[in-house]
Amino acid sequence: MRHILLGCNQPDLSDIRHETQLQGHGVLNSFLSIITNGNTGQALPVLVALALTFTAIYMLKGRAWALMYVALIPFLNWSFGVIPEFEILDKSASWPRGLSLHPMTIVTGMVFVVRDFVQREMGHRVLAVMAMAVAWSFFYAWPVIALASGIAFAVSEGVDWLMFTFTKYRLSTRILLSSALAAPVDTTVFLYGADLAKQLNFNGSILHGPVTLPIIRLFWDHAWIMPLPDGNTFHIANWVVFVIGKMVGAVAVSMIMRRRENLGLVNPAEA
Repeated sequence: MRHILLGCNQPDLSDIRHETQLQGHGVLNSFLSIITNGNTGQALPVLVALALTFTAIYMLKGRAWALMYVALIPFLNWSFGVIPEFEILDKSASWPRGLSLHPMTIVTGMVFVVRDFVQREMGHRVLAVMAMAVAWSFFYAWPVIALASGIAFAVSEGVDWLMFTFTKYRLSTRILLSSALAAPVDTTVFLYGADLAKQLNFNGSILHGPVTLPIIRLFWDHAWIMPLPDGNTFHIANWVVFVIGKMVGAVAVSMIMRRRENLGLVNPAEA
């Protein structure tokens, strides 16, 4: 009788196994949803494309910094289309457009620093990695946001690359100056593009759909309208806040590198 009672208290092993399998499937489905941007039916081609990307980075002598860089830019572009800005100041007579800041702005500033370390890791082949990162942004981010961000990154990262490559300053100074030049350029192009995206008033299905010629044509047709009177993003106060936010990370890393240089742990002339 005791054995029977004990047996009644024992969990059914088949139920435990089934629950474990369900949890495993749930984790797998969540993973596939993340890497396919919700398009799980495209899992195979996305996995193949990611594998080819990682292989290309490895063949180009890229390692941890390069992989981080390629993942960071699409993630940031995705976040600007999904995560809302928070209002620092509401609209008022003194601030007719208000003042807003995206929570990922400081992280965006770190992109320039990460790119500098990628260049140390793989030299001028960093340009190929930059192209891969921007290309993946068109899959993970809203097309208009990806287009604006892609242009911004292309211009600002080019400035950053030129500064980091051709100046003879010590490493910590190059990191700081290259970010100081790139951040204003990136901010100007991106905030204008973000404001433009709001005014195009695309519905969600178009914004999340594939990049098509009509979307690019609409962006191009509206890109020359100045000013953007109905926007609340592209104005001088917001521009200053964004630039300062982006420089926080660059200043912190530059200070750390300067300390390591002074201690003899890093070669100040290292490319």
